Amino acid sequence: MSRPNGMPADAHDVYRRYLSAVVLHGQASANAVGLGATDLYAMNLLALGGSMTSGALARRTGLTTGATTRLIDRLEKTGHLRRVIDPADRRKIMVEPVGPGTEDVDTAVDPARREVGELFATYTEEQLATLFDYFARATEAYHRAITELRDDAPDRHIDARPDAQ
Repeated sequence: MSRPNGMPADAHDVYRRYLSAVVLHGQASANAVGLGATDLYAMNLLALGGSMTSGALARRTGLTTGATTRLIDRLEKTGHLRRVIDPADRRKIMVEPVGPGTEDVDTAVDPARREVGELFATYTEEQLATLFDYFARATEAYHRAITELRDDAPDRHIDARPDAQ
């Protein structure tokens, strides 16, 4: 594949190192607050997307329904989330973050937030606008790639937005 003008020759390796650092940070963050990486990831989805059914959480995480039930059981036992009746449809059970759950997510990402915040302070407003445009557009690109990778299960799109089904 050809490189756009200005793309460094080692761009692929730089990007892979960046992605690896993000994944390793996620694992370290989870360990720091006594959770597994998948548990912290699920708490982040709930913090960003709000209450959802276990089925919606399964689709967003890519876990099976059985694995999602075990995840919910673990997080409920530790006080990170609770099951509640859906006020719009009393037949449905929703899961929502509570207590230390959202605080743990914030605590876990605080060192990176601080470090990256210092890095952002070195950029101009225009550069920051470009970076955050990239983050938003890359998020959508990754969602499309995930759907492609999960072509046998296209309903497992991992979108944390509340309106995403």
